Amino acid sequence: MHIHILGICGTFMGGVAVLARQAGHKVTGSDANVYPPMSTQLEEQGIELMQGFEASHLGEQDQVVVGNVMSRGNPAVEHVLNKNIPYNSGPQWLAENVLKDKWVLAVAGTHGKTTTSSILAWILEYAGLQPGFLIGGVPANFGISARLGEGSFFVVEADEYDTAFFDKRSKFIHYHPRTLVLNNLEFDHADIFENLDAIKKQFHHLVRTVPGEGLIIQNADEANLDDVIEKGCWSKQSGFSADPEKGSNNLWIIDNVSNDGRQFDVLYQGKNQGTVKGHLLGPHNRMNALSAIIAAQHVGVPVEQSIEALKHFKGVKRRMEISGEVNDITLYDDFAHHPTAIIDTLKGLRDAIGDSPRIWAVLEPRSNTMRMGVHRQQLAASLQQADKILMFQPAEVDWDMQSVVNEMGESAELHRSVSDIVNLLAEQARPGDHILVMSNGAFGGIHQKILDALISTG
Repeated sequence: MHIHILGICGTFMGGVAVLARQAGHKVTGSDANVYPPMSTQLEEQGIELMQGFEASHLGEQDQVVVGNVMSRGNPAVEHVLNKNIPYNSGPQWLAENVLKDKWVLAVAGTHGKTTTSSILAWILEYAGLQPGFLIGGVPANFGISARLGEGSFFVVEADEYDTAFFDKRSKFIHYHPRTLVLNNLEFDHADIFENLDAIKKQFHHLVRTVPGEGLIIQNADEANLDDVIEKGCWSKQSGFSADPEKGSNNLWIIDNVSNDGRQFDVLYQGKNQGTVKGHLLGPHNRMNALSAIIAAQHVGVPVEQSIEALKHFKGVKRRMEISGEVNDITLYDDFAHHPTAIIDTLKGLRDAIGDSPRIWAVLEPRSNTMRMGVHRQQLAASLQQADKILMFQPAEVDWDMQSVVNEMGESAELHRSVSDIVNLLAEQARPGDHILVMSNGAFGGIHQKILDALISTG
């Protein structure tokens, strides 16, 4: 079968493309924004990419899979509808062609889905279970964001964003997990959801799909998730917490965290189940790791084996990934684009490097929610752990970013040019500094430009 994917370079749709290709289908795709790592991954899989959304891209395919970036009025969408070409959504295609015969382990939440899914897939792989997976990023242990797998288990990053222009339910409604991780829940995706209650409603729809013999693993520190579960739960439940003061027979606890945050004990029913030692930074990643351990245990992986696997977990591209080191200056690439994620990412880095080295925080407010200014009142406080803050104002942002910069004082600056940020860092960064670039997009290729500039001035 020849499948053509509209919006193929999104992290989810790119994963669908890889799965379809591995299943033996001919796969082509169109997109308007093509950049690594997804474009590179698709090309390596032998998938032809077409720039833009032209009706001429369509013709010989048997089916069109429509990404949720597509909308009515788009030439390719209108051509599909006018010519009565068979089409469906990415989540629907995944459910019908991959997940229907699998034990699905889904990871949902506002933050941490990609990292938790990657950890969970790696634990199952380390245990010899050969899982399939579809993740909204590229786990370094696998070098690819999706694969069919050889075993009975499939790990999926369960996104609450809407499915397609013709299906406004959250993507995760399609997945029907038997093991469900609920990491956290905050207001996000303001372009889709009117308020937090609307998101809670979708999460409860997800809860309704988990069988009675399935397991829901909930972050017990999140009141918003309590609200979701209180609407009704018909499945087995387990919880996890970062608060050692909490005690419950069904609660997993993080305790005895090392100063750098990379090591912690796992407690269950008051007993130490083992000590996690790895390189993941920050309180959020400790919770991510613990939830993955619990999910893996649900499918038969002993806790001690999961802990051993975490020693060999290599991280995820664009999640605190070191882009390079020049003249003892370290550059990181991170996906953080929500105040809570920014706080946790900066705290993780600060815990790891100590108080003395300077942290430069370089932020592009690229998500739809951030560009709408929804989180602007929390933004200044979220960046407090940084010594120097460089905020980039894209042309599409129509709220007053300067007011946020003013709130942070002399440590912060607003720039409208990537080149200006690069030049400033080249002039002012000094040995021992850590530069953390946060964006969920390509950011004008800023990472390589910074490295090149540091080399040329070194």
